[in-house]
Amino acid sequence: MIAEIKKGAEQKMAKSIDTLKLDLGKVRTGRAHAGLLDHIMVDYYGTMTSVPKVANVTLADARTITVQPWEKKLVPAIEKAIRDSDLGLNPATSGDMIRVPMPALTEERRRDLIKVVRHEAENARVAVRNVRRDANEHLKKLLKEHKVAEDDERRAQEDIQKLTDRSVAEIDRILHAKEAELLAV
Repeated sequence: MIAEIKKGAEQKMAKSIDTLKLDLGKVRTGRAHAGLLDHIMVDYYGTMTSVPKVANVTLADARTITVQPWEKKLVPAIEKAIRDSDLGLNPATSGDMIRVPMPALTEERRRDLIKVVRHEAENARVAVRNVRRDANEHLKKLLKEHKVAEDDERRAQEDIQKLTDRSVAEIDRILHAKEAELLAV
């Protein structure tokens, strides 16, 4: 029973870290990467579909993403979706190819993005601590019902605390890497 609680807590903490990585991947740096357009949705025959599923997304160079739709009539829809997204990008169309240049980040914008990144990291830390709290409550409930011994419960809580510490350290490492990436000119 204790092993199940520990395993569940470990999986939930890992999921929190994965979610943080995904969220931080959406925070753009000055460099272009194809995954930037993954969450942008386009109306494809009445169905909202992500850009990579209806077009070829590649990098022309370090600061330009190229999008080549599989159907020519999707060009205006994709261009509009990119323009209307929260990324602040301004695509340019030439024929059936959409070029998305990445504007250089200003120092003020970098500072704003760092605040956003720190907020996301803090949300991940809170999520990990919530998982710890839930696991500890589970353990206390088992102890109250006399399903586990006090020593086992205490050891399990220590293990869960170690898991929490490792997860928070991983979150901090990811945060510092993203901050360094944002500050690099």
